[in-house]
Amino acid sequence: MSKPLIGISTYLDSAKWGVWEMPAALLPAGYPRLVRAAGGLAAMLPPDSPSSAADVVARVDGLVVAGGADVEPVRYGAERHPRTGPPARERDAWELALIEAALASGTPLLGICRGMQLLNVALGGTLVQHLDGHTGGVGVLGEHTVKPVPGTRYASIVPEEDGVPTYHHQAADRLGEGLVVSAYAADGTPEAVELPGAHWVLGVQWHPEMGEDLRVMEALVAAAAVRLPAPREPQLQT
Repeated sequence: MSKPLIGISTYLDSAKWGVWEMPAALLPAGYPRLVRAAGGLAAMLPPDSPSSAADVVARVDGLVVAGGADVEPVRYGAERHPRTGPPARERDAWELALIEAALASGTPLLGICRGMQLLNVALGGTLVQHLDGHTGGVGVLGEHTVKPVPGTRYASIVPEEDGVPTYHHQAADRLGEGLVVSAYAADGTPEAVELPGAHWVLGVQWHPEMGEDLRVMEALVAAAAVRLPAPREPQLQT
């Protein structure tokens, strides 16, 4: 039986290996490891021309927009806060195009951390540019509890309050068109958002790829499996 192919967006940064140091498409190993553990196949989607996004999305069964740099505030009509990180303009443009293509095609979509924030921005929402209490310190994961909202897709996946690995200093503020909050942190920060209805679209503010809970990724892989083409019947030679 074929496994669904899950495309994952990547960082574009400088990296060093062996005797080399040069620009590289990077993805923490936790992302493909989580996809494989959930029953899917992982494919890296490095930044490309936004005009190619629809063709790329057409070739995958599900899409993950990964965590990373802060979204440039100009994308949601705001001035840069002093605590907002440097822009990643090429990645912003590429991932916004991927999200738009996934929404247009009905491709199951999971946004993780930055990916959730970018989903909100793609639908016209805004972000809180700095908040405290959602990391364990610089370069250290934190952990806190998230509470699902009854009746949401996320609550059907994870019905109980749950501790999650977290590392973010920004969050959704005004929600994008159609989005609803499906989980909150104890301080009221939206920790998951989704589009209600048949189209599988979910964003989580934490990092499931850094934990042991497979349920969110398993739900994405299950939704992607529904989109797999039917097996072709063997053609008999006459």
